[in-house]
Amino acid sequence: MSEEQQNWAEGILDILKEAVEGGTPGQGTAFLDGTKADGSGNHGLLATLAGLSAPQASQDVHGSTIAGHARHAAFHLEVIVRWERDGDRGPFDWKGSFQPAQVSEEEWAALQGRVRQAYEELVRFARMQADAPASGDGTGGLTGAVAHVAYHLGSIRQMAKAVEASP
Repeated sequence: MSEEQQNWAEGILDILKEAVEGGTPGQGTAFLDGTKADGSGNHGLLATLAGLSAPQASQDVHGSTIAGHARHAAFHLEVIVRWERDGDRGPFDWKGSFQPAQVSEEEWAALQGRVRQAYEELVRFARMQADAPASGDGTGGLTGAVAHVAYHLGSIRQMAKAVEASP
């Protein structure tokens, strides 16, 4: 799809893709550092999580864990779809969405799958809505997803530095 034909949702989804999947190797990025042509270097949320073990994801860093942040990010993406598609206005247990904060290897693998699935479901839903006129809820939900994922990606990257440096 050329830039002049791009609908309102695709531009936002491009930025969300960068936050979740990382930059396209060898191409410029909107806000992450560039990914090298061989795919090394910068990573989005999925690759960042994949580079960590369950014990690392479960380690407390200043009162929270990477697993908790990942669980909360998945929950947020799920809520956007429930809000937009289903009209579900909650209440939502935002505080509880960080729990459990510790994971086994199996739970860590499943949680990473949940993050991917929640992201893919949001992308599918947004693309189904893309031909409709832009709405405040639609654009707000997608831009909120970008901001929220980017925030938690930054938090997780900082936490990963701490757990990788631990003995």
